[in-house]
Amino acid sequence: MASKTSTTSPSVKQAYIVTVDMGYGHQRALYPLKDIAACPVGWQESGIITANNYGGIPKKDKRTWENNQKVYETISRMKKIPLIGQPIFDIMDYVQRIKPFYPKRDLSAPSLQLKQIYKMISKGWGKHLIEVLNEDPKPFVTSFFITAFFAEEHGYKGDIFCLCTDTDISRAWAPLHPEKSRIQYFAPTKRVKQRLMLYGVKEKNIFVTGFPLPKENIGGKTIKTLKEDLGCRIGNLDPHGKYQKKYDAVLSSYLGKRYCNVNAKHPLTITFAVGGAGAQRDVGVTILESLREHIDKGTVRLNLVAGSRNDVYRYYDEKVKEFHLEKHLGGSITIIFAKHKLDYFSQFNEVLRTTDILWTKPSELSF
Repeated sequence: MASKTSTTSPSVKQAYIVTVDMGYGHQRALYPLKDIAACPVGWQESGIITANNYGGIPKKDKRTWENNQKVYETISRMKKIPLIGQPIFDIMDYVQRIKPFYPKRDLSAPSLQLKQIYKMISKGWGKHLIEVLNEDPKPFVTSFFITAFFAEEHGYKGDIFCLCTDTDISRAWAPLHPEKSRIQYFAPTKRVKQRLMLYGVKEKNIFVTGFPLPKENIGGKTIKTLKEDLGCRIGNLDPHGKYQKKYDAVLSSYLGKRYCNVNAKHPLTITFAVGGAGAQRDVGVTILESLREHIDKGTVRLNLVAGSRNDVYRYYDEKVKEFHLEKHLGGSITIIFAKHKLDYFSQFNEVLRTTDILWTKPSELSF
């Protein structure tokens, strides 16, 4: 279903902001665009549209999404099963693999995964959503390749934009027939642009934009918040000032004197974030155990990010108590959790402001 957001100013051009609820990456990427999210005709609330869980989604479409998601999450968790777990995970990894970039060559031939996606779309997958949005066409901005394909294959009347959410992408991100496609891509890196071109996407349809950052972590056109937080972070990571002394001119040029040589305002803060499937939760516990002495002394703060997964939250809460560190909850230890993902993103962005070291898997957070 659509997520509630604040009312958008009439002077701001609106668009349909379309994502999918599969992990965190695709939703986090579009969170900064929530203020321009348009309300489809007949819907009672505006906000980011979740293509696999919106009000009125046909049961057949929802079942297709759920089956795909279950396969991914199940295999992710199976990796830990002795003997069979790793081989099964490796098969999934191979199917989704990104072929070597060099030597540069024509990589436009569609993968088996892509052919299967288009086969499901040809049977009507996603058609209902596009029909709803076609009642009042606006720019269609999505962070998932399948929903971009929905729009093109089912005849969306407006412009179609697809934001890539990785530093490199597989063939699945480009259409079945890229040379004929009108999908326009927002590439977060030059490598992604080059990849898309190798996959056959026309250069005129690719824009290198970088990865969207949350507005609350930037601070407007002057990027005041970003400079202030970075200045504090550098101070924490360089307690003896050696780096700051050596690169004083560079820091002053980019941050301004006001944000240089800032005294630490909090203990060294580490934030560990698991993926949407929660498969890396054990790593967080290993970090917790290894830092328990520093946490007890108050020299290190640890944020354990459970995201919107209640099972991960409970797991971390139990482990904190098991290590007899519960007195530090809400202080030197914080478990970040919210039932709804947009609320979680808001909490996480706030935590980022005082994070000195972000520990996570290769994902959208790597940006």
